[in-house]
Amino acid sequence: MGLRFSLREGPFIIRMKKPVRDFLIMIAIAVVVFFGLRLTLQTYVVLGPSMEPNFETNQRLLVNKLVYNFHDPERGDVVILWPPFDVDAPFIKRVIGLPGERVEIRQGQVYIHQPDGAVLELDEEDYIEYQATRQYFGEIIPEGEYFVLGDNRNNTDDSRNGWTVPAENIIGKAWLSIWPPNLWGMAANHPFPEQVANAASD
Repeated sequence: MGLRFSLREGPFIIRMKKPVRDFLIMIAIAVVVFFGLRLTLQTYVVLGPSMEPNFETNQRLLVNKLVYNFHDPERGDVVILWPPFDVDAPFIKRVIGLPGERVEIRQGQVYIHQPDGAVLELDEEDYIEYQATRQYFGEIIPEGEYFVLGDNRNNTDDSRNGWTVPAENIIGKAWLSIWPPNLWGMAANHPFPEQVANAASD
């Protein structure tokens, strides 16, 4: 007896009515998009005053989780991170010192001692309301780790307390403020002139 093939006897997806098939395809696409977004974006709720005046308590942000797959964290980036000790929720801080550098704070001014001996004086007036009152001179930042500070320099737990952030502890870069509506817009990252120059030369 010969074999016969009929669309009516074919795979289930072929025999389904078009509206049902289209609906299932839409669901499949939605699932793919949902999990794709979960891999690339994450929401984060700011808790506490450590990043004032640029970020407020209960402000909601979208975090870009993919960006550091393409380049390393840069000075001025606002990052969401797990500190190297147990906490209930991730921190939000600004990257200030890069691997191999030392950070000094003198009379409120931040200085970066770079590996080649150069000293970079950071211009932070665009995002710092009150300068730090405590003097600080840190150790050399280990390879693969970053020195972070809160923008609210006198009310924050940050790298001045003896810890730096391993790259693998950085969840992502603050990208967009989505709540409340009056704060909607791009997150307050701050590229420094050295980064702008580097980007222009790439």
